[in-house]
Amino acid sequence: MLIKKSFPIIICIFSVFLSGCNNVSSEKIVESPDENATQISEVKENPFKAFYIYKDKGGRENHFNPSGFMGSVGCIKYNDRWTDGCQDGKTCIRIDFDIQCAREDQQWAGIYWLNPPNNWGDRKGGYNLAGAQKLTFWARGEVGGEMIQEFTIGGIKGDYPDTDKVVIGPVILTEDWREYTIDLRGKDLSYISGGFSWSTDVDVNPESCAFYLDEIRFE
Repeated sequence: MLIKKSFPIIICIFSVFLSGCNNVSSEKIVESPDENATQISEVKENPFKAFYIYKDKGGRENHFNPSGFMGSVGCIKYNDRWTDGCQDGKTCIRIDFDIQCAREDQQWAGIYWLNPPNNWGDRKGGYNLAGAQKLTFWARGEVGGEMIQEFTIGGIKGDYPDTDKVVIGPVILTEDWREYTIDLRGKDLSYISGGFSWSTDVDVNPESCAFYLDEIRFE
């Protein structure tokens, strides 16, 4: 009689044990795909990290070099150590384009930020900026009303040409800082040695042209 009574209890305990084992095994099967899905999601959501052309004078984050002076080069004054009223950080860029000087020369001017310095496509040096969705920068005029005909990304030719070119303009600056955006979606940025440039002329700035730039970066 004792054996008959205890036998169902043993079966019940054994069944519970098996049920617990099945539950553990089932949980493992479910957890594994979820973990992988989380890892894949994190990779897809990883954004393009900010790639600065100018953050602060001498900053390690800076890339490209403002060495590509164009047009009436002797009529441009470039100061990337300006400290008065910058948009962010300790320094910003002030550019003076002497209109009277330029009238007696080529009547236009501009600066390209290049990599390496003075590289107009005759050397390798382009950055792979694939994944950047836009370039943003802050700008203001000395008195307001200054016109920049073009802000440009890429466009360097030569033996090692940039893979794309994007232009906005003309842009009329205000006396107050304003953020500008250049849309880069759908552009081929796999090789860019001309990171950023501005250009303008005397016809659209009949009296003077002094302006400021800050926080230039790809995002």
